[in-house]
Amino acid sequence: MSAMLSGALALLLCSGEPQDRKTPDAPWTHGPPTDPTFFPLAVWLQDVRNAPRYKEAGINTYVALWRGPNQEQLDALKRLGMKLVCHQNEFGLKQKDEATIIAWMHGDEPDNAQEKKGGGYGPPIPPEKIISDYQKVHDADPSRPVLLNLGQGVAWDGYVGRGVRTHHPEDYAEYLKGSDIVSFDIYPVVHDHPDIAGKLHKVSEGVDRLRRWGEGKKLVWNCIEASRIGNESAKPTASQVRTEVWMSLIHGSTGLIYFVHQFKPKFVEASLLQDADLLAGVTSINQQIQSLAPALNSPTIPDGATVTTSGAEAPVDLLVKRQGDSIWVFAAAMREKGTKASFNVRGARGSAEVLGENRTIALRDGTFDDEFKPYDVHLYRIR
Repeated sequence: MSAMLSGALALLLCSGEPQDRKTPDAPWTHGPPTDPTFFPLAVWLQDVRNAPRYKEAGINTYVALWRGPNQEQLDALKRLGMKLVCHQNEFGLKQKDEATIIAWMHGDEPDNAQEKKGGGYGPPIPPEKIISDYQKVHDADPSRPVLLNLGQGVAWDGYVGRGVRTHHPEDYAEYLKGSDIVSFDIYPVVHDHPDIAGKLHKVSEGVDRLRRWGEGKKLVWNCIEASRIGNESAKPTASQVRTEVWMSLIHGSTGLIYFVHQFKPKFVEASLLQDADLLAGVTSINQQIQSLAPALNSPTIPDGATVTTSGAEAPVDLLVKRQGDSIWVFAAAMREKGTKASFNVRGARGSAEVLGENRTIALRDGTFDDEFKPYDVHLYRIR
């Protein structure tokens, strides 16, 4: 989770069928809530004293605690009904029946070059060490899953922060063997390398790769940039955060972790809470996700809809769900190009309500059209 180094119509579907929240190999008695109204919306390594404000912003889970967990931290989160993913220390192991703790975790980004005590960097932690550590954590408490967070090499083979294992994506399928929940982080808005900077779709590409490497046996979460991190001239807007969030969900992420630390021009642990505009935007995003949690947690309809666009260079990806009396179509423009999209939704008729936009679009024989601005997101409900 550390900061990064300073016209033919095409049939376009998101790559593969997004997994649903539970997998056949996830029988945890103390894992993430299976309540369909719950969707994991987490914040990374934050002081529990700020938990009330994060809860107001729609956060329901803490991932990582400084020198924790301890009793004070656990009590603070429990009072608020928030969930926790943390390291398995001696105190934590005494809380095996505590519903607040929903997963254990590895150390962060073992796939990156590791800092050496005498200075400089050595190789990444080998996958076999992660698998061994996973087995120890699992054996100590098999009632909870184990989360592994990986670095930006998940989405970028050329990331030099992997040291001697740069351009070795084959490592990742091995790393995933040491996890039940796997996540990763890459932050395009504040990135300083032209391979990544401004390319919001790199977030969803990483989600795709984790799903593929995990062969459908792992729950996939991912991290979202919600601060300037180390970039003094750029920070994500609420619109860009929303795009990264919905690209992630459309491509199969089943949990989100906001990264809110700022390192420059000065260190601010909870920078999101000091940024009124971005905080309001993230709060709105979280509220909408929670309202849509029953739909997001319902089975995916892989062939429920198709979409074509006015140019192959401006794809639109989608996710289709059927829940309650509605078909839900969540769609995102995957490049920084505007386009007109034409949807065909199997078995649909009537009209599509565009959520949060105060408009509806009539369907004709199950089809409707809509305009997408660059990196735009539209969410549709067809009753």
